[in-house]
Amino acid sequence: MPANTAAAIARSREFSHYLQRLLTAQPAELARLESRLSHRFDAAEMNAFADWEALTDAERLAPALRRLRQAVVARLICRDLNGLADLDEVVSTISALADFAVQRALASARAGLAHYGEPIGEDSGEVQQLIVIGMGKLGGGELNVSSDIDLIFIYPESGDTDGASRGGRSISNHEYFTQVGKRLIALLNDVTADGQVFRVDMRLRPYGDSGPLAMSFAALENYLLSQGREWERYAWIKARPLSGDAAALADTARPFVYRKYLDYSAYGAMRDLHAQIRREVARRDMAENIKLGPGGIREVEFIAQVFQLIRGGRDRSLQLRGTRETLRRLGELRLLEPAAVDELLQAYAFLRNLEHRLQYLDDQQTQTLPAGADNRARIAASMGCADWDQFMNRLNQQRRKVTRHFEQVFILPTEGATDHPLADLWRDIAEELPVERLRRMSFAEPEQVARQLQSLAQGQRYQQMPLNGRKQFDQLMPALIEVASRFDNADATLTRIIALMEAISRRASYLALLTEYPQTLQRLASLYSSSAWVSGYLTRHPILLDELLDARVLYATPDWPQLAEQLEQQLRQADGDVEAKMDALRHFQHAQSFRLVAQDLAGMWTVEALSDQLSLLADIVLAATLRHAWLDIPSRHCDTPRFAIIGYGKLGGKELGYASDLDLIFLYDDEHPDAAELYSRLARKMSTWLTSATAAGVLYDIDLRLRPNGASGLLVSSVNAFRQYQEQQAWVWEHQALTRARYVAGDADVGAQFEQERHAILTRRRELSVLRDEVLAMRQRMLDSHPARDEDPKNARGGIIDIEFIVQYLILAHAHALPALTANAGNIALLATAAEAGLIPAADAEAARNAYRHYRRLQHAARLNEKQTVTPDAALQQDYSLCRSLWRLVFEQALNFS
Repeated sequence: MPANTAAAIARSREFSHYLQRLLTAQPAELARLESRLSHRFDAAEMNAFADWEALTDAERLAPALRRLRQAVVARLICRDLNGLADLDEVVSTISALADFAVQRALASARAGLAHYGEPIGEDSGEVQQLIVIGMGKLGGGELNVSSDIDLIFIYPESGDTDGASRGGRSISNHEYFTQVGKRLIALLNDVTADGQVFRVDMRLRPYGDSGPLAMSFAALENYLLSQGREWERYAWIKARPLSGDAAALADTARPFVYRKYLDYSAYGAMRDLHAQIRREVARRDMAENIKLGPGGIREVEFIAQVFQLIRGGRDRSLQLRGTRETLRRLGELRLLEPAAVDELLQAYAFLRNLEHRLQYLDDQQTQTLPAGADNRARIAASMGCADWDQFMNRLNQQRRKVTRHFEQVFILPTEGATDHPLADLWRDIAEELPVERLRRMSFAEPEQVARQLQSLAQGQRYQQMPLNGRKQFDQLMPALIEVASRFDNADATLTRIIALMEAISRRASYLALLTEYPQTLQRLASLYSSSAWVSGYLTRHPILLDELLDARVLYATPDWPQLAEQLEQQLRQADGDVEAKMDALRHFQHAQSFRLVAQDLAGMWTVEALSDQLSLLADIVLAATLRHAWLDIPSRHCDTPRFAIIGYGKLGGKELGYASDLDLIFLYDDEHPDAAELYSRLARKMSTWLTSATAAGVLYDIDLRLRPNGASGLLVSSVNAFRQYQEQQAWVWEHQALTRARYVAGDADVGAQFEQERHAILTRRRELSVLRDEVLAMRQRMLDSHPARDEDPKNARGGIIDIEFIVQYLILAHAHALPALTANAGNIALLATAAEAGLIPAADAEAARNAYRHYRRLQHAARLNEKQTVTPDAALQQDYSLCRSLWRLVFEQALNFS
């Protein structure tokens, strides 16, 4: 035996009374430890420890499992105390031992009941398997060395065993699995001359100690739906099946634990649970308990798990069981700052290492600091400290870090605060109209505002709110009245906020969000003051309130590749669940649109740049929709469809607004005999995914009428059919539409073929007189259906459509000689290209460019304020006049360029 191995064992024996007793009593265990100390105790060694297949009866299995546990713990103590094992090894090894012991005990328990036959499901007729669920630290793979294990027993179906048909006796499945459970517990929990394997705790099962030991899926589901409590959601986060049908269990438990919405009410539930623990700690004088005391292990776990409860239903990447992996994921998602995550991970590792050293002393399940001087000296030395005082300083530093982060996450901002100055105004609104008070607060129509508030307070929605929800509502309203009063349009701002509060009055999670994060109220009021459209959008999609929490995220310039990858991760997590994918697409599109509008109102974007961003967003959503809609096509003949989406109009020209429709056509290039049918199904499925109204809203309205032969044409076209149509049948107006068309998503080769055909069509030499007459006739048809009005910059003479027609005419007339005109660069850039080539005067082109920008800004502002028209002031009239002059110049001189 190497000297360093002997020294390591000697140091460990000096530290651990349990190890000293064990090695003294069992020389064989000392020999095993001496020979294997440098090796991690892995699953393979556990399997090789005994001839387990021969140890099916409980009398022989029980001592073997206990001896295995002694060997594992002895080696862990020595490896950990001598720096040979880290925290990962300790918790994963002891968790692997628990998994192994449960599996062996379960097999033995079943073998001991063989005379009853196999349990058969009454519905499926199939043999049933007991699902042993590991909860708590076992579920998370984070057991400590002297931990008990929390188990729950579930079986799939009621029914009976088939023993009678085998010449024996039949019993109900419930009785059978109850007996299996009792035998399993006894094998692990009973204390014998060799000790015990693990203490087994069954109190986390439905109904606790008073509930049945084993329960069917149906009974579990009914319990979780009708009686499951908030603290049980917290407990079931870590639930991990150790045997049986894991997928079916997950389908049953996941909806209970993880809500589809952002569940900010979890803060209150976790805060209440923590308060109960704190009261119990104080009552039992447990301040020295490093798990339950202030700044202890439980507080780190609560920090990780509250974010899981809030967001895990929306982001499945948070549906994790381990505390440390959850904290790391929170850092990656920036839900916690990376520096905070680092501090919490360091503190957690310190506390868990300390927990193990406390338990190494006597193999006791304890988290309480020792009182005796000798044991204190042992603990201090094992934690690398010179004495107890130095150790306590380090411990208290870690505890303070945990407490600080815990309070930042959990302390209710209004806790202990005095009533809001306007609390009485809202409290008394049903009996008294505070008109003069509202007038002093700068409301322009105080009597009308007072009646709106009174109507809200007397309304059915408010009156029927649950007590806790009404308490939060009453807490929010005075603050919202105050922040609304600070804006120039205070009346409109408050009216819009009232509409939001009515919409969320029965949505406890959103009320909890605003209560937990009062700093969002000013940001909310600012957006509601700035734009009627934004306030309506947010009121329709209150899930977007979450976007207000972090200004750094809300106002961050979009990183589209990273955002696209995040969307793809969310869609992959929803694999097989079409509804979840459709909702994920909507949540993503709504969130990114909302961030862009917030940035727009903050002056971060020009209209042109904003349109580029909205178009990029549409491109990403369309690409993701195409990929995942294809995965939902049965009998598809290839993994990647040879299919492309082509954008026309505002999408094609990258001039999207917030509520723009998407003009699309679909092309494919695939010789497979079923290609046309498969791609038609794909196009229909995409249309459904994009336009269906789900609980998360609508993604985009789409218009497919620009495809070959319009609404009467096929939904999808082959590239060859599209080429033939454009070259032989298309109208001039369809070639005009091609000037604002581009490949958006899908197969790049199909996209390249489209771009090639587009270029060929646009660079054709045309008879200018015929072209001019066709363009003018088309413009007249548009005027007949949408008469020109100066209040409408789009249809006015000299307005947006006239400028677009000028550009389109110039492209179709001259691109054969000037191919640069075919660039998908937008009208503003193409006017400059035409001027540089001498097709139009530079001064006129610049005037039209400026006018086009002006029109789009006016349109954009009108949209944000939900107005259909603008005020035709002198500047607008001047722009109309200049553009009408350019129109006359282009079309009167058209023949001179032939």
